[in-house]
Amino acid sequence: MKIFIDSADTEEIKKLVDLKVIDGITTNPTLASKTGKKYPTLVKEIFEIMPEDSIINLEVIDTNYEGILSQARLLSSLDDRVVVKIPCTPEGLKACKTLSSEGIRVNITLVFSSMQALLVAKAGAYFVSPFVGRLDDISEDGVGVVEDMVQIYDNYDFKTQILFASVRSVEHIRQACLIGVDVITSPYQFIMEMYNHPLTDKGLKQFLDDWKNSGEVFITK
Repeated sequence: MKIFIDSADTEEIKKLVDLKVIDGITTNPTLASKTGKKYPTLVKEIFEIMPEDSIINLEVIDTNYEGILSQARLLSSLDDRVVVKIPCTPEGLKACKTLSSEGIRVNITLVFSSMQALLVAKAGAYFVSPFVGRLDDISEDGVGVVEDMVQIYDNYDFKTQILFASVRSVEHIRQACLIGVDVITSPYQFIMEMYNHPLTDKGLKQFLDDWKNSGEVFITK
């Protein structure tokens, strides 16, 4: 199980890299546009921050086959860590098949059904990204849809990894782990919330208070 941060905020990314808990990053045009930075500058900063063994998901913005191919090849050539995000459209899936045959890793994004996920696997994608929170927003069972994807992929031994996206809570992360996805990508907020439990804080305070009151000193050389 891998954990990615879903962000284009370089300060958030730096903090989680420093904590050594993330394996990669996902970005998209919306996140990038909110930073106020020029896209080439932002991408360069992300390359500099992320570890050498991480995965960096960068997205194309073209929607036709030839345009997707051109942008995907360019993004892939920038760094060996790049996985190219492509939308789940007929043109996108066609491009995925071509790019995968060239050894370029593809993440098919904006996936909302198990049948789309089946086509994604057939196209040879490296990742499939179901958007769970957006399914929940329209009163569909987002986790249930991903659970179907897991079953279908297991049935046929597809190699495409399921990347649980559009995370809206720590509970989403817990559910993703229980159904056996390969990767979750989460905003900074929810990754940090994974650390928290009131009993941890209470227990630590008690340990430190008891030690202080004991008058003991810690081991020295």
